[in-house]
Amino acid sequence: MDKFDAFSEFRMDGHSAIVTGGAQNIGAAIARIYAGAGAKVMIADLNGDKAKETAAEIAQQTGADVRGIGCNVTIQSDIDACVKATVDAFGGISTLVNNVGWGRAYPDPLDVSPEEMIESYKLNTLSAMQMTKACRPYLLEAKNPSITNSGSLVGVLPAFDFIAYSAAKAALNHMMLGLAHYFAKKVRINTVLIGTVITPGYAEAGLDEKTQHALAHPDNLTGRAGRAEDIANAFLWLSSPAGSWVSGQTINVSGGGKRVRLIPE
Repeated sequence: MDKFDAFSEFRMDGHSAIVTGGAQNIGAAIARIYAGAGAKVMIADLNGDKAKETAAEIAQQTGADVRGIGCNVTIQSDIDACVKATVDAFGGISTLVNNVGWGRAYPDPLDVSPEEMIESYKLNTLSAMQMTKACRPYLLEAKNPSITNSGSLVGVLPAFDFIAYSAAKAALNHMMLGLAHYFAKKVRINTVLIGTVITPGYAEAGLDEKTQHALAHPDNLTGRAGRAEDIANAFLWLSSPAGSWVSGQTINVSGGGKRVRLIPE
């Protein structure tokens, strides 16, 4: 009698994935855990050299077929080239991760120009729709096809200091939920609402060291900031056969949020 394997449904053997923004930070952690679970992975990133470097590292660590490609997800020709390269390399696409996203802080939200709002929407929202459209023919042919998106806690809890990013992530939640209902019974779609995960991106977004330190020591229910691996673990569940009964969900992975009580301590 075979020994029961509680992790068998978390395996992704036979899956072929695209992870956008996968060259570093959370995206790289997602690519690594998929590869470690047996998937073939294409890392698509604006920094093509870094994507290939990260892919080589993960391939060495996991023994999986992992590749990298330069891709600006706001440019349709780049998206099409990424999808073609993935299909040519792996024979299809079963798993799409719309991880690309970025925003910066503004002390006064009304200083954000209409152009900046539109650019944020293109990057954080429309890119996911365009990647989904390009991958659709292959997802519909795949076994256990799924799309999982990197959302943000500020997409449900408005952050006026990140107004462009916050609004775009809120739109992502709504748009992908609509697509989950469109693809019902054919492709599963979920979004992970990511809390504070300390990465170099925080400094790039304009946050000083004092602010970064405060974010790294949050007053949440777990008492710590997140690791990229915490987010990747949620993505593995949602993308693997273990998550095959989960679709149309926005799942909060944020350390439990801020502790709330009425009586001051």
